[in-house]
Amino acid sequence: MSGQIDDSFGGKPGTGLNRRDWLKLAGAALTLLVSPTGHAAAAGLLAVRVWPAPEYTRVTLEAGSELKYKYLTLQGPDRLVIDLEGVELDNVLQSMPSKVLDSDPYIRLVRAAQNRPGVVRVVLELKAEINPQVFTLQPVGDYGHRLVLDLYPAQPVDPLLALIEKSSPMEAASGDAGDTEIAQPAATQQRPPQTARTAPQVNRIYTVALDPGHGGEDPGALGRRGSREKNVTLSIAKRLKRKIDADPGMRAVLTRDGDYFVPLYQRVARARRVQADLFVSIHADAFVRPDARGSSVFVLSERGASSSAARWLADKENDADLIGGVNLAKQEGHLARTLLDLSQTATINDSLKLGRAVLGELGGVNTLHKSEVEQANFAVLKAPDIPSVLVETAFISNPEEERRLNDNAYQDKMADAILRGIKRYFEENPPITRTRVASLE
Repeated sequence: MSGQIDDSFGGKPGTGLNRRDWLKLAGAALTLLVSPTGHAAAAGLLAVRVWPAPEYTRVTLEAGSELKYKYLTLQGPDRLVIDLEGVELDNVLQSMPSKVLDSDPYIRLVRAAQNRPGVVRVVLELKAEINPQVFTLQPVGDYGHRLVLDLYPAQPVDPLLALIEKSSPMEAASGDAGDTEIAQPAATQQRPPQTARTAPQVNRIYTVALDPGHGGEDPGALGRRGSREKNVTLSIAKRLKRKIDADPGMRAVLTRDGDYFVPLYQRVARARRVQADLFVSIHADAFVRPDARGSSVFVLSERGASSSAARWLADKENDADLIGGVNLAKQEGHLARTLLDLSQTATINDSLKLGRAVLGELGGVNTLHKSEVEQANFAVLKAPDIPSVLVETAFISNPEEERRLNDNAYQDKMADAILRGIKRYFEENPPITRTRVASLE
């Protein structure tokens, strides 16, 4: 909806956020607060978070009770206006302007003020026209009730242009059945000259999709020293990406390259969009006992989990969408049906080969939690045509391993081990030729 309304108001940014530890207490207290007339008193927000990303910016408003809202979009200039009903204009809402970065690709600035009794109006001034998705989430994990504003661009970035302009795009062109021409900088096509025999024509680059687990609203596991799984996995994935990109015959794409949330099904879809040859999801495990330790590799199972621990871990990882916050009304149901309907026996067999190759290399860097590749029903491993593994690099809940996971040298060793496993898999199981590479001149 678009139109003309008066969205002008004042308001100075404030500071201070309610501590998350008081979430349940605050929610209970809000239900008891009543005005002298017997009506519920206006509620305050518990937290406001802004997660900018190249694909979209997410704004999350968290409260102790469900938020009632109305919204509309305006043009000239582009704005998103949200009216929050029964909400008090407090320091949390007044802090919103300070949370928007100058580098945010979609938000120019934010204003919040009391519009009328019982209604706070929030206006997001935008840098371009957007296609917003606005939805609520029920309490889960450490979060209370959340109102989510996902700001997607009205004109999505051209995927082929993104591939040309970025050395490691998150999106790439995908075509119909058959070969797909993917433009690459000429420098990536060079090979060392061969003197003993004629150099073969370069027409194949192996593509590896790297998936840093969690992100944004979903922090993943937490270490005792405050380390967050989402940060560790992104750091290791970026190191591994640089090492893969340094090989002339390989390239890596990331499912996320910053601190923002990507739903599980979209991670799979992105790997398929770039016609990835492999999918490697990187994690840092946690367990209730701090002495649990070691590295593990998991693949998908169609017949149940290989152990109760594998089943527990899969259930925990699959909860990422609940914690991160998925707009269920917008999920691509046809994709989910495709992933469930297709037979994955051949792909799972290849995933096991990749998993064994990676696990064998991890054993030279860290203790192995399990000496064999394990299987369970991980949603993020359900690409029907891409060998996929989930690597638990170490237990972030183990104080010693948490310290190592934050060490640059150890992260490099872990990335090197995964790379060796990938190369070993390609040497023993070369994928079919399906991608032609065109150099830019």
